[in-house]
Amino acid sequence: MDTQEVIELTQKYVMNTYARLPIAMVRGKGSYVWDAEGKRYLDFFSGLAVNNLGHGHPKVLHAIARQARQLLHVSNLFYTENQVRLAEILVQNSFGDKVFFCNSGAEANEGAVKLARKYAKKKFGPDRYEIITMKNSFHGRTLAMITATGQEKFQKGFEPLMPGFHYAEFGNIESVKNLVSEKTCAILIEPVQGEGGVQMAPPEYFQALRKLCDEKNILLIFDEVQTGIGRTGKLFAYEHLGMEPDIMTLAKALASGVPIGVMIAKENVASAFEPGDHASTFGGNPLATAVGLATLKTIFSDHLLEKAEKAGTTLKKKIKKLMKELPGKITEVRGLGLMIAIDLTQEAKPVVLKCLEKGLLINAVQDKTLRILPPLTVKKKEIDEFVGILRSVLSG
Repeated sequence: MDTQEVIELTQKYVMNTYARLPIAMVRGKGSYVWDAEGKRYLDFFSGLAVNNLGHGHPKVLHAIARQARQLLHVSNLFYTENQVRLAEILVQNSFGDKVFFCNSGAEANEGAVKLARKYAKKKFGPDRYEIITMKNSFHGRTLAMITATGQEKFQKGFEPLMPGFHYAEFGNIESVKNLVSEKTCAILIEPVQGEGGVQMAPPEYFQALRKLCDEKNILLIFDEVQTGIGRTGKLFAYEHLGMEPDIMTLAKALASGVPIGVMIAKENVASAFEPGDHASTFGGNPLATAVGLATLKTIFSDHLLEKAEKAGTTLKKKIKKLMKELPGKITEVRGLGLMIAIDLTQEAKPVVLKCLEKGLLINAVQDKTLRILPPLTVKKKEIDEFVGILRSVLSG
């Protein structure tokens, strides 16, 4: 099937919820993907921070094939080894004590909100249910999560929104304090705002949030759906900040493209859930957890956290050099590890399309910001290829 036929059939049969680019991908290997016409693209988007090991990693493929021969799915009414092994490795490498498995970041965030409300109601009574999130944030596409998301463009047309959410200024501790009340049960925040343009705040801000939560008996929830699993050069972004949350959510890169979501919580919080309070039919199924195990073991055995941190430093240095070469084109470069933003003086979407023509996949967040998300396995020559294409597009 050629690209045009795929596009026409998609327009006929698939709901129009994505502004898709006019290419049909058919194959991937490492940092590259190929379309239906055989054109190769350097993938510096990684399926939106999902393919942290690149495409077609042999250990991931082996895990999928092996598990597919054994058991794809069984109800969570039974015990399964892969699920508990993945839970164990996540707990051993994080602040948490207990894990809940689901299928996506939005589901994980929904679970975190449910857990925070249940914990607060058990401990403080029925009126403690409100949650503070940040302006410019993004937490998913369910009704509750577009309400949690501090961007009106995601909420428009879906009113009335869920009650109980309030929005503070990201990075402004006084803005958060002004919203805290006797009804506040939790603060939900991304350690780096991904869809908001890779916006960051200093460690002191997050430490002040932790102190505020401790003083007011409020839970602190970290949405690490995009930042988690090595994206920032550490397994979890909170490790950069000198503090810990009470609950953390993960998804995207954990199973290298197989759908998975995770909520991790400290024991005293997790114990608020009882059988029947929350569930997920496919959550933690044998296939997803087998691939999650393979992904984490590969990140550890191949020292990809250290490599991602070094590659991110190299990439930012080269972009900053390009910024000097092309005055008036780039205004700022920022990021952690391999989660990088480039602010432009022009609209970002036309730059994304020009890069696509030249065989480079990146994306635009906000009007004038490019988001760069290479795989953790990225090579120096691929970084140089990226910089060369971006130079030619911006100089043109």
